[in-house]
Amino acid sequence: MKILILGAGKMGSFFADVLSFDHEIAVLDTDPRKLRFIYNTLRMTRPEEVQDFAPELVINAATLKYTIEAFHNVLPYLPQTCILSDIASVKTGLEEFYRERTRPYVSTHPMFGPTFASLSDLSTQSAIIISESSHLGKVFFRDLYRRLKLNVFEYSFREHDETIAYSLSIPFASTLVFASVMKHQDAPGTTFKKHMNIAQGLLSEDDFLLTEILFNPYTPDQLVKIREKLKELLAIVQDKDIEAMKGFLAQVRKNIE
Repeated sequence: MKILILGAGKMGSFFADVLSFDHEIAVLDTDPRKLRFIYNTLRMTRPEEVQDFAPELVINAATLKYTIEAFHNVLPYLPQTCILSDIASVKTGLEEFYRERTRPYVSTHPMFGPTFASLSDLSTQSAIIISESSHLGKVFFRDLYRRLKLNVFEYSFREHDETIAYSLSIPFASTLVFASVMKHQDAPGTTFKKHMNIAQGLLSEDDFLLTEILFNPYTPDQLVKIREKLKELLAIVQDKDIEAMKGFLAQVRKNIE
């Protein structure tokens, strides 16, 4: 299959590498410096070059802020039968974008990234395929993700956003609160260092990505739950209520079983 990848960032390079030995791959990025270390692929810097390549599938791995713009840049040069796909972690605006097109599409979310996951072993990681996607697109990504040993789930656009609000917004918000009150420690404990490593990794991500995930319409309800639990914990600590603390810890342990 002829596959065009939009964006030569970390995830674009990852997909190019994974797919290049079984498919004919082209990578489009307007910054030629990002294409220097992408091998076994056709490298492009102008959307016009896409027309001669005539891809059967486009994987949009552009930075979240430019996902829809990247689609618009190449749409005039794509065959009508070309399947559009994205791997965005936030689907805001994409459902509407696809509905306005006549081309088939498949939207997925590989729920791992180079910051924390080991790309050589993804067996503990997951991927979501959007249920409204076209059949052929879903078959392609389901096969790809299973070959990568990912745990594959199928959700609707709405179910995806609800899941992301829980699985990303809560740890993102918790980590940001932790980091916001931190100060340098000359002798940090093990737990502190682990939390700090997570915070540093999170804050190395693009600001727009962090913002969009936290601006998910389902995030506020999760933040309210965090605030309520912090209020409960604060009261227990202030009152030095040992029995209440035991109950709190027991509930927390039950939650993570």
